[in-house]
Amino acid sequence: MDCRTPSSLHTLVAGLQAVPAGQVFCSMVDTVMRPADWRAVYRATERYLGEGADMVLAVTPYVDDESPVYVSRQGEGDVRSVSDEPLDPPCVTGGVYGFSAGMRRAAGEMVARGGNKMRGFLKAVVAEGRRVKAVEVPRIIDIDRPSDLQHANAWLATREA
Repeated sequence: MDCRTPSSLHTLVAGLQAVPAGQVFCSMVDTVMRPADWRAVYRATERYLGEGADMVLAVTPYVDDESPVYVSRQGEGDVRSVSDEPLDPPCVTGGVYGFSAGMRRAAGEMVARGGNKMRGFLKAVVAEGRRVKAVEVPRIIDIDRPSDLQHANAWLATREA
């Protein structure tokens, strides 16, 4: 699919329109995690969506991003806020998501209202009081620069991965 969009939110909506209706597990193209972490996030996402969550976010305390999106949590992974302001301890989104069918529609509605940033969509969903869960993994690398790709390749080649 040739996909040239003005923003990450537009890309998400285009991708969601290309797959069958229902719940979906997806990621941005620049997200790198260990294989075991992908599996853990997928399993937790499946469970949380099955329990009625509207959205699930993969999060990490590892912050090495040009423009991180911070997540405040409470209890068993309940997301309380999404912000551009640093938190202590750090917790940032990792570009991996689970969406209920309703959240898929909400993403399209956000674009129709002029929304153009994924972070804006995440903030709005949480601010509206939707049930958003977080799944933490030790490290997620967001590939923004050539050095990020080199860093990810070196990390995945180590025993740590």
